[in-house]
Amino acid sequence: MKFGQFQYPMPINEPVLSYAPGSGERAAIKSKLAELKGQSWDVPLVIGGQEVRTGTTVDLRPPHERAHKLGHFHKGGAAEAQSCIDAALSARAEWQALSWENRANIFLRAADLIATKYRTLMNGTTMLGQSKNIYQAEIDSACEIIDFLRFNVHFLAEIYSQQPISGPGMHNRLEWRPLEGFVLAVTPFNFTAIGGNLPTSAALCGNTVVWKPANTQVYSAYAFLQILQEAGLPPGVINLALIDGPVVGEACMNHADFSGVHFTGSTGTFNRMWTTIGQNISRYKAYPRIVGETGGKDFVMVHPSADPQVVITALLRGAFEYQGQKCSAASRCYIPSNIAQRVKEGLVEGIKSFKMGSVEDFSNFINAVIDEKSFDSIVEYLEEAKNHPDATILAGGNADKSIGFFVEPTLIEAKNPQYRTMCEEIFGPVLTLYVYPEDQFEATLDLVDQTSPYALTGSIISQDRTSVELAVNRLRNAAGNFYINDKPTGAVVGQQPFGGARASGTNDKAGSMINLYRWLSARTIKETFNPPTDYRYPFMQES
Repeated sequence: MKFGQFQYPMPINEPVLSYAPGSGERAAIKSKLAELKGQSWDVPLVIGGQEVRTGTTVDLRPPHERAHKLGHFHKGGAAEAQSCIDAALSARAEWQALSWENRANIFLRAADLIATKYRTLMNGTTMLGQSKNIYQAEIDSACEIIDFLRFNVHFLAEIYSQQPISGPGMHNRLEWRPLEGFVLAVTPFNFTAIGGNLPTSAALCGNTVVWKPANTQVYSAYAFLQILQEAGLPPGVINLALIDGPVVGEACMNHADFSGVHFTGSTGTFNRMWTTIGQNISRYKAYPRIVGETGGKDFVMVHPSADPQVVITALLRGAFEYQGQKCSAASRCYIPSNIAQRVKEGLVEGIKSFKMGSVEDFSNFINAVIDEKSFDSIVEYLEEAKNHPDATILAGGNADKSIGFFVEPTLIEAKNPQYRTMCEEIFGPVLTLYVYPEDQFEATLDLVDQTSPYALTGSIISQDRTSVELAVNRLRNAAGNFYINDKPTGAVVGQQPFGGARASGTNDKAGSMINLYRWLSARTIKETFNPPTDYRYPFMQES
């Protein structure tokens, strides 16, 4: 029974704490890091609210300090994948029946718990488990995840209020149902907030979820799920599937009740998912929703009128924050010849000033890349660039994995705009620049648009408004998030809904109503107050 129409006003973005020397938050996170390093976590799968330990364990180690063990997680297999599905389906009816205000308040309470009691836990597990410095952790595992939880409640309340008009003698209403089945959420290592948003946005809409986080994000993922449980999330609504991707994918995508996938990861993996779903389409009760944010080869286009210092700062931050492991990171840039030398000198100077090391030393701007597979892949690009006639390494180029997976921030100048590192996603601290003739701005816009199959983020830096408008129009399909006089990273929930098209995904815009519509199924209900009792219409009368 409903006793009122409950409103959830537009929230304010969570303030970013500074962690300046002498601040209370700096002392608190230092203490939490020491506490976490003194513990050993035994992380289970969580299925139907029950902790499941298989005895097959995988170590949890900081990417920047491989000798230290944070604990381990228990790895499941096909049987556990099926159990996750069963638990989600068993919880479905009761979760859908829960009143909207009580469903919403679980996630609002979780947001407040992270903002206060568990801020250091979320940031600390992200820093140690994913090698993020305190600022990168704060904007991710505290502020962004809080914003997702709060803004999604507001957005869904707005959707629920959208109702059709009614003609005389009738009443129309729109029911926003959850999907019929369960949702699979597959989340990446690089943003704890994405790991939190993909399962919770679907769950908020009344769906139950099988959540498969990246192995390299399990540490903070488990912390987040514990907070959701403390906030009142019922058993089985979100099931933590610590299972290899192909195994959980096969179980979910072959099931008749599979109703959708919420994915962030590689384009290749998403393509395989789409193919599998297509091949299995006759198995499903309903057509599954396929929502994915995948790769990027994000650009910065610089006009001859640009302020070189603005360009330098945008690239140093946009390319190298979190070791370039953002799907939005600047990885290719186009510099006009008239300011090229000044920009190159500034970039080299900036890169040489970076400190690299452990997240526990707050003076380090650069930390480690996520794992050995990523390290080896990046090193392959660097070694090729050292010996290729179309490439010159201007700064960096070295790597060392003896202590942690450390790759020097690297600047490559490409003589050929189609050189490999201008075209392929590297997902590491590597920026490639191409110098174009200053009178070839328009032609270079076409080059930017055609070089990469991706279309996630990009920016134009210019002091000339005509060129800004031209770039906005000519690059309309080259980026789902486009920036003017800024780096192409740092989308904020409620301000810049995030997602790209082409090979970068379905552009369903996390952090907006657009995404939530994908986890809802509308039902129109018409009620007639005085139904007709004769089939004849007036036009049928002869006089």
